[in-house]
Amino acid sequence: MAAMTSALIAIAGVVLGWIAIEMACKPCLEKGREAIDRSLDPDYDPDDNDVRAPLNPDPEQPKSNATATSSEAIKSV
Repeated sequence: MAAMTSALIAIAGVVLGWIAIEMACKPCLEKGREAIDRSLDPDYDPDDNDVRAPLNPDPEQPKSNATATSSEAIKSV
């Protein structure tokens, strides 16, 4: 009977510990689970959400003022 009691107490401790971790780390765990869900989704395309500049910009397009301003600031230093 003592072994059964010890096993039940150990199982209850593991369950309560799991619940405590889930509650304490909820924001971090949700972000991780969303990332896993996105990576396993066959219809998800990460290029659709990419807002960075292209690696090989079109040389025919005129440069913006922001690029000229930042290069002038570097030249003046």
